Amino acid sequence: MPDSNTAPLSRRRLLSIFAATAVTAAPFFTNAPAYARGAGNIRHLSMFSPRTGERMEATYWIDGDYIPEVLREITYFMRDWRNGQTREIDTRTVDIMAATHRMLDADEAYVLISGYRSPETNAMLRRRSSGVARNSRHLYGEAADLRLQSRSVSQIARAATACRAGGVGRYTGSDFVHMDCGPVRSWGS
Repeated sequence: MPDSNTAPLSRRRLLSIFAATAVTAAPFFTNAPAYARGAGNIRHLSMFSPRTGERMEATYWIDGDYIPEVLREITYFMRDWRNGQTREIDTRTVDIMAATHRMLDADEAYVLISGYRSPETNAMLRRRSSGVARNSRHLYGEAADLRLQSRSVSQIARAATACRAGGVGRYTGSDFVHMDCGPVRSWGS
């Protein structure tokens, strides 16, 4: 009887090898939402803040693991620029941003209009505009308002909507798209 090292590869043996490989690889993506899988095996985010003049290039996820120190950098970058306050940015929002950018095949950095907003900032903005939600996802580190110079609001919003994750708001008059990790919904024109 031939040993398993020299036996010819039967269909059954090939299938068992494939099954073992699939089970081993499964933990990387089985629990990941589709939009996160669309962000890639290496997830990268590039942003520019016109409010602070800062730029950020960040690889924040590699082969199934978030990189905590990079997530802290993203949180700081997306701080409330008016008062310097921070709140941890939800990784689901970061993944939606990365997946959207990847779908758009854009080479340029996002322009960050707004990330985290402190309660004071949100209240001030509500006094100035009826378009600011009282319980905005920005208050919880779950939202970002973004633009790309090379893409229209409509193009960005369509890509974000294709993620089928969270809220997508079109603010054509102000030239930005809102993305958040809340319930799936869309608004604006």
